[in-house]
Amino acid sequence: MSASGGVVRRSLLDDLATSMLTLIEERKLAPGDQFEAVRSLAERFKVAVPTVREALRRLEATGAVELRHGSGVYVGPNVGRLVLANPLALAPSPDRLVELLQARALIEPPVAALAARTRAETALEQMAKDLEAAAELIASGDHAQLAEVNMDFHRSLAQASGNATLAEVVESVTVVNAREQLEILHIHGDRQADLDEHRAIYDAIRSGDPDLAELLTREHLDGVLAVINEKLQQP
Repeated sequence: MSASGGVVRRSLLDDLATSMLTLIEERKLAPGDQFEAVRSLAERFKVAVPTVREALRRLEATGAVELRHGSGVYVGPNVGRLVLANPLALAPSPDRLVELLQARALIEPPVAALAARTRAETALEQMAKDLEAAAELIASGDHAQLAEVNMDFHRSLAQASGNATLAEVVESVTVVNAREQLEILHIHGDRQADLDEHRAIYDAIRSGDPDLAELLTREHLDGVLAVINEKLQQP
């Protein structure tokens, strides 16, 4: 690997970043594990230290690695992900928010059906915890935190499917509109009804009823979408 005229070509950085990810995979490193030092990586791949740092910064932007000042390079939480949300995305416009909700209404119901068939236990336990947390937050009136917990519930639901790629797709879409979820709560209004719908979805998944889980998830998201559409059409 080499750079020409002092300008590091994009293809070189892409290749270097990919080689680092391959090295992490070969060593079976997990998130939080310490990775090889920058100078060692430069020697391994026969490139300059600044080039290694630039490639690492690219990986850091995706959450694949973490650069800790004075400590070194560590494997990040997103190292094995195939699908990522854009961390620098602007807040969606009203039309874009509707599109995101439409996407969720198409994606999540069949994922809920798969979750009812698979019932990954750890994710089911997290769904139950999310429901308990939501009930407590409704009682305390902490609506900002409630929005985050509601998003966590939908992520846990996707993880219960046992399909990591589907879970990443659902998470990427929910992350994009997480900032708008609080506004959705304000518009939707009935937080207890929202919680009751989540509980019904959980019960269907827990009991292994894919048809009911899919139906309830579709009705839940279609209901939210209908309220948002109605609100946006008001002068």
